[in-house]
Amino acid sequence: MKRFSSLFQLLALLILVASCQPEQPKQEVVTAAAPTTKRYEDLVALFKEWRSFETPPLKDGAPDYTVATFEKRWTEFEQLQGRLMAVDTAGWSVEEKVDWTVVWAEMNGYDFNHHILKPWERDPAFYKVLWMERSDVPAHEGPTNHAALDVWKYSFPLNTEDKIQFLEELSVIPAFNEQAKINLTGNAKDLWVAGIRDIRTQSEDLKGLLMLPGVKEDAGLVQVVNDGIASTEKLVEWLEKQAESKTGPSGVGKENYTWYLQNVHLVPLTWDDEVMLLKRELSRAWASLKLEEHRNRDLPELTAADSPEAFKKMAEEAAVSMMKFLEQDEIVTVKPYMEPALREHLGSYVPKERRNFFLIGMHYDPRPLYSHFYHWFELARMDNEPHESEIRKGPLLYNIFDSRNEGTATAVEEMFMQAGFYDDDPRVREIVYIMIAQRAARGLGSLYAQANEMNSVEAGGIHSEYTPRGWMKTEKELLLFEQHLYLRQPGYGSSYITGKYLLENAMAEYARMKEANNEPFKVKDFFDQLNAIGCIPISLGHWQMTGNDDHLEVIRE
Repeated sequence: MKRFSSLFQLLALLILVASCQPEQPKQEVVTAAAPTTKRYEDLVALFKEWRSFETPPLKDGAPDYTVATFEKRWTEFEQLQGRLMAVDTAGWSVEEKVDWTVVWAEMNGYDFNHHILKPWERDPAFYKVLWMERSDVPAHEGPTNHAALDVWKYSFPLNTEDKIQFLEELSVIPAFNEQAKINLTGNAKDLWVAGIRDIRTQSEDLKGLLMLPGVKEDAGLVQVVNDGIASTEKLVEWLEKQAESKTGPSGVGKENYTWYLQNVHLVPLTWDDEVMLLKRELSRAWASLKLEEHRNRDLPELTAADSPEAFKKMAEEAAVSMMKFLEQDEIVTVKPYMEPALREHLGSYVPKERRNFFLIGMHYDPRPLYSHFYHWFELARMDNEPHESEIRKGPLLYNIFDSRNEGTATAVEEMFMQAGFYDDDPRVREIVYIMIAQRAARGLGSLYAQANEMNSVEAGGIHSEYTPRGWMKTEKELLLFEQHLYLRQPGYGSSYITGKYLLENAMAEYARMKEANNEPFKVKDFFDQLNAIGCIPISLGHWQMTGNDDHLEVIRE
């Protein structure tokens, strides 16, 4: 991606070096950049301006993603970016410098989307408006338009105020679908074909709205819903017709992937590094699983819940076990909102023939998956104890949170296990290694797809074939969903394992620092500090917890 080797980008990276390492200031860069402010408060003000700008203007009531509008607004974006680069962070605390870096990464994300990813041109799924359930991470997974309607935020039947808002959000769909037919000029075959499925699902979800309490009885609501259905079905027809001519690759390529990984998601690795890491984790998980099976060979095998009553009993015991473990084993400070957040997602019995990968393991013992539900603790914390920093209070843009949220949720599965969570039933450890192998396999497939070395079907083959016990072969919907998401959002598919690796690095450095100072290392202190830092990339959390930013050096090169 040659445009990012421009003089301006080089200047940006040099200033980042200066801001992150005040003990070695780049005096010539400071002079050239002519800093206009040294005040953290000005960064916060700029952040608010940036977020306001990032929301596009409206066209016929829908967000405007047309080429002309993007080009018209580009100069304003460059001015915002230039003002950020003019901030002099010398003398700032690490926490304040971390906030600066978050804003820098978000602006890089806008730049990358504008020039490379272009979801409004290449990705039909970008035009999905309706979201029926809350994501388990701070924002929607994958590139998402600014008209997203979160149905899960509403209670039905709607009160008068909510009805006005709901109608306003819902009425965007027809105009937005028409704009999609203008904007979608890309040639990314796999993205296009898979994206049709998302738009078709929106039509079914709209039909489902008619079944919600109070909707059928409201003629105005019914009309708007039916208009949305008709418009969405016409868009599906158009997409299917256009799909016949799509022949191009869908990945962003290795060079672009590495730039995006480092400069937007702040993961200090390259595409090649991630391939090596995920291969290593895949092999380690398989080998560890077989050693666990050998170790447990004389123990009875796990028995899956075979009825709603059996599952309910198992889920209740698992929830009690997990909350007791976290508190009594001093893993993390347990807040009042944590257990309710977990209990909202205990799941229910699913017949064997309909279980996907996660449901298979969940019916043997839900605790490994409930460990991954650390996600819901983090969202509950954002709801109940939002971070005091304006920059960290809400979700970061462009899924920049993936290494933090997906990485932590994946890491704690094994960390809790190593801390003794399954000592009462060693065979549950086998499920943990199966889950690690699945994350590594699907991430590896996504990396090859982003490099355009495999198509989605071939990437899904790695995902399916290298997941132990054939657990990814029982229900294909999950496979399609995951590989499509990871093709849409570079870095997301690998973030589970990469984030786990980065969190382990942070814990190791934190522990080494404690040992060097003759201070005790406490798991609870580590997780409490991690939680307090907020949902920012693990690399930045590492920096803030330890004061050491050596691991970020590759991003500044």
